Amino acid sequence: MKLSFSIPSMDFSAAGKASTEVKRLLARLGLGQDLVKRIAIAMYEGEMNIAIHGGGGAAEMEFTPEKVEILLVDHGPGIADIDLAMTEGFSTASQEVRSMGFGAGMGLPNMKRNADSMEIESALGSGTKVRMMFRLDPAPGA
Repeated sequence: MKLSFSIPSMDFSAAGKASTEVKRLLARLGLGQDLVKRIAIAMYEGEMNIAIHGGGGAAEMEFTPEKVEILLVDHGPGIADIDLAMTEGFSTASQEVRSMGFGAGMGLPNMKRNADSMEIESALGSGTKVRMMFRLDPAPGA
């Protein structure tokens, strides 16, 4: 099963809708509450990064019996220094965004902390792609 979502730039009323929909779907499919929470947190952080920094973009969620994969793609300026961007507290958010309570520099670190694996592809002027994977718990007795 695959879902796709459009994430507009700087639209804080729309940001978070994809992660909410994914959270509801995965809960209905019977995934454990802790796993659903990890996926929802990581996806929400990614949505906010796309809305704030990425000039808009898209999110895709693919569900298989073994895993949930999330691909986030933005149209932004790219990340100049991925290692620095992964540092807790580092942020390039504007003062306006920070005054709304966003831009604390925890997005990418929270995404990595919640995902079982995470890969970032980015180049200046080319946008950013983030791929996260979450393993599903094997069935009891498997």
